[in-house]
Amino acid sequence: MELNKLITKKGLLFLLIFSILVFAGDRINFSKLIGAESQFFTLFQFFGPVAGAFLGPVVGVLAVLIAEVASKIYTHSAFDLVTVLRLTPMLFAAWYFGTKKDKASFLVPIAAIVLFIAHPIGRQVWYFSLFWTIPIIIKLLPKKYGEKAFLRSLGATFTAHAVGGAMWNYIVPMTPGAWIALMPIVIYERLLFAAGIAISFVALNTLLDKLDSKTKSDYINVDKRYVLFRQSA
Repeated sequence: MELNKLITKKGLLFLLIFSILVFAGDRINFSKLIGAESQFFTLFQFFGPVAGAFLGPVVGVLAVLIAEVASKIYTHSAFDLVTVLRLTPMLFAAWYFGTKKDKASFLVPIAAIVLFIAHPIGRQVWYFSLFWTIPIIIKLLPKKYGEKAFLRSLGATFTAHAVGGAMWNYIVPMTPGAWIALMPIVIYERLLFAAGIAISFVALNTLLDKLDSKTKSDYINVDKRYVLFRQSA
């Protein structure tokens, strides 16, 4: 994909909308991360991966990274190890959401599972990493199921969880009991995140389709299946 195709009216419009959402969402805490002070999941988790669908996986990942870093700089956040590493999961989630069946979509959760089980604590709660088979299973489903907005969203948020969980096991001391206690919370949070991502995807598809319909761009990938209030031709 050519990066200069992004410099279109509709491309810049999407970047503006997405950046505003990131700046706002990053300031609204949703839940606290276990094991670390002043680290939270924010509303950004509810829409971050969708950039991969509209801009393609490569530029989508770049857009997420730029928006995340700009948001941290604007709020004068400390770029410590945990903060920097926490930028990573959403990049992989955006890649997952923006691709169909590519190797990275399979290799990332597999690598996360291997790394988690290789750790002495992770080895005792190996079944926690079974969550990370979800992105793999979704990619293996027939197209008519695997490309449904909610399932793509579920795969994306569990890809982010796989990357974050594998890293968290190495950088934040936690007991096996703490990981076990997290399991029902993971189910609750990730279902909410997936629903939010799917709703955001539909909303942005509808918005981009309606705004300035005369502006054409073969780069912003509006999925007509998820445009609301669309009139029949």
